[in-house]
Amino acid sequence: MARTSRSVPAPAPAGEPTHTTPLKRVPAIFYRTEAGNEPVRGWLKGLDRDDRRRIGESIKLVEFGWPIGMPTCRPMREGLHEVRTDLPSNRIARVLFYIDKRQRMVLLHAFIKKSRTTPMEDLELAKANKRKHERGVP
Repeated sequence: MARTSRSVPAPAPAGEPTHTTPLKRVPAIFYRTEAGNEPVRGWLKGLDRDDRRRIGESIKLVEFGWPIGMPTCRPMREGLHEVRTDLPSNRIARVLFYIDKRQRMVLLHAFIKKSRTTPMEDLELAKANKRKHERGVP
């Protein structure tokens, strides 16, 4: 019976930490339009630094903890999910995404929630972006 050799990492030198960086379960990517725009990235750039940081931390929780539930993430319909982030001044940010065939978290649409329910136009826009991405628009 033939043996296959495997590369085994060398042990850490004495006194050095032996931890490894955890891998993202679903790396986040920005949906890109046919014109090359990335709507969620553009939206994030329009927010102040602290809001961007908070939303980024919520996205990061999903990337490393998928599947993850409330209060950070909630399934919507038709394969969509939302990342939920509470912001100062009683504002609530939502980033709508789906998990594609390559196990990536595709960030489709984002907004500051102003009503109790997710506005239908925001949901429809996310669904349209999802369909375009699934058809192969980068």
